[in-house]
Amino acid sequence: MSTYVWNPTPGYIENANVTRLARAHGIESIDELRRRSTDDVSWYWDAAVTDLSIPFSTPYESVLDLSGGAEFPDWFVGGTFNAVDACITRWLSDDGDRAAIVHEAEDGSVRTITYRELAEQVGRVATGLTELGVGEGDAVALYLPMVPEAVVACYAAAGIGAILVPLFSGFAAPAIASRLNDAQVKAVIVADGTIRRGRKIAMAGELAEALAHTPSVRSVVVVENIGEAIDFADRDVTVTTWDALVDATVRPYEFRPFPAMQTLMLGYTSGTTGKPKGAVHTHAGFTIKVATEVAYSFDVNAGDTFCWITDMGWVMGPLAAFGAHANGATLMLYEGSPDVPDTCRLWDLVQRHGITVLGVSPTLIRALRSTPLTDIADRDLSSVRVLGSTGEPWDPDSYDWLAETVFDSRVPVINFSGGTEVGGSFLAPYPVEPIPSCSLGGPSLGMDVDVLDDNGNSLRGSIGELVCRQPWPAMTRGVWHDRERYLKSYWSTFPGIWCHGDYARVDDGQWYILGRSDDVMNVAGKRLAPAEVESVLTTHPAVAEAAAVGIPDPRKGESVWVFWVPRPGADTEGVSDELRRLVAAGVGKPFAPAKVWTVEALPKTRSAKILRRAVRAAAIDADPGDLSGAENPEAVAAIRDLVRRTSTS
Repeated sequence: MSTYVWNPTPGYIENANVTRLARAHGIESIDELRRRSTDDVSWYWDAAVTDLSIPFSTPYESVLDLSGGAEFPDWFVGGTFNAVDACITRWLSDDGDRAAIVHEAEDGSVRTITYRELAEQVGRVATGLTELGVGEGDAVALYLPMVPEAVVACYAAAGIGAILVPLFSGFAAPAIASRLNDAQVKAVIVADGTIRRGRKIAMAGELAEALAHTPSVRSVVVVENIGEAIDFADRDVTVTTWDALVDATVRPYEFRPFPAMQTLMLGYTSGTTGKPKGAVHTHAGFTIKVATEVAYSFDVNAGDTFCWITDMGWVMGPLAAFGAHANGATLMLYEGSPDVPDTCRLWDLVQRHGITVLGVSPTLIRALRSTPLTDIADRDLSSVRVLGSTGEPWDPDSYDWLAETVFDSRVPVINFSGGTEVGGSFLAPYPVEPIPSCSLGGPSLGMDVDVLDDNGNSLRGSIGELVCRQPWPAMTRGVWHDRERYLKSYWSTFPGIWCHGDYARVDDGQWYILGRSDDVMNVAGKRLAPAEVESVLTTHPAVAEAAAVGIPDPRKGESVWVFWVPRPGADTEGVSDELRRLVAAGVGKPFAPAKVWTVEALPKTRSAKILRRAVRAAAIDADPGDLSGAENPEAVAAIRDLVRRTSTS
């Protein structure tokens, strides 16, 4: 059990953005601000807009209208808004020459774009899109790695009222086609390819294959990123280059505002069954939510440098872009694998670019723990003021290694949890409060979050369903063109209350996410989160990472199976038996793994989140569902083959 707690200094508290917000309203503590923000959600969101000076072209008449029910709220009623104004234009008179985007590729090359240059490029691309016939309400897909063009394209499409459809840069043709068809995409902006782990990944080729099955696409814009040949000759689309869209002779677009709740983006989520869900986000709702996340949770100001190791196809990509720029910060994009050429790449990025907010995943940090501390100490990490984390639960050893050992207990870890449909976080600590190891702090401001038992009663000290009792601005407006699926997915468990599908626990005022409801195991009638087992497993010096899943058991209902990856050079002899004993001692004898398997890799997303449902499906020889978001789907097949061979031998 970790005893680590980050405690803010008086100076940290005094200078924090969230302190400024609280004191403007006579509030002296973060706990009081949390209470006030959910006692009157309209008050909070209006206060945040005012505090961050987020511009509306037409002021809203009221903050929230619930006449359509909690499932279908209207926010910032009567207001008009354009994300380009909120994130770019308003900074030009302040310091247009400040860096808006810094990009580093895996080969070490660097590009920098100022706010003034960003505004000009966005305007030119917007004009180019309109000349291709793209207009308000048309869907524009972005199939791009973490390059500046991805951010420019986001703002250009949003600025003309088109609907953004960001796609994961590792998708194959079938996954691309399913999303293009669901959104009825009219234009796609695609990179010819990207470099990851030194290998060329031909993205345009995957799109060309997908276009054979996507009749709605009329135009393709190609970003020449790695100099790969592209052939769309046999596809019935208009093909142009990115450079043509930003040609200096093109007249920049004159942006106009849109209704606050106009659709901005479709964020697609993957599931084990059914087609991916398109979560609908709005211009003002999404922008304001992510602006507050970055300002108050991560304490970002103009001039800071915000970097999150992610992909534009996951919600953290747009959140990083819109959130950083809404606060006048520099967005640092890294295109490539964060452990190439070695496990110090992440720390080198911090030193080279003066990163002030660094966002990582627990799995990434577990992979970097093999780095000698002397090598890390050679890098200057003093610029970092806040660490961010999301996507999966922490284990105490990895959390404490990052916070206490690498960063000498001087910066907070803002471990926050939400999702694509949330448009940000449900839970997050704030840098003005003590933060124990692995904690999510408490409800994010304006988020009326609770943990309920199966009967809908508030629950403390035990595992229950994470819910939100009131709507928030970035709450998805629905599943694209599927009202019934939206209502069934989020509103059918507890009538009138959003049920997110995560299991959580509140202990002594601290909140912990324990994994997806369908990941949590039920062993002899007792709920057990994978994180509780995995945090024990990763204490063993031979274990690099591990996944625990529940397997059907005729006696217990489910038994625990464990799959673990050895550290490089580790002696694996007898380790599986040691792990079984560790879990019995650390979690309880009833939860000791029935089987422990050594594997070369666990299936993960590009953002390094372990796909436990795919591991479980492989173990029981079932359909793993949608693996389009997996960076290494071959790991699923390897686990399936291992279990089959062992079972028949």
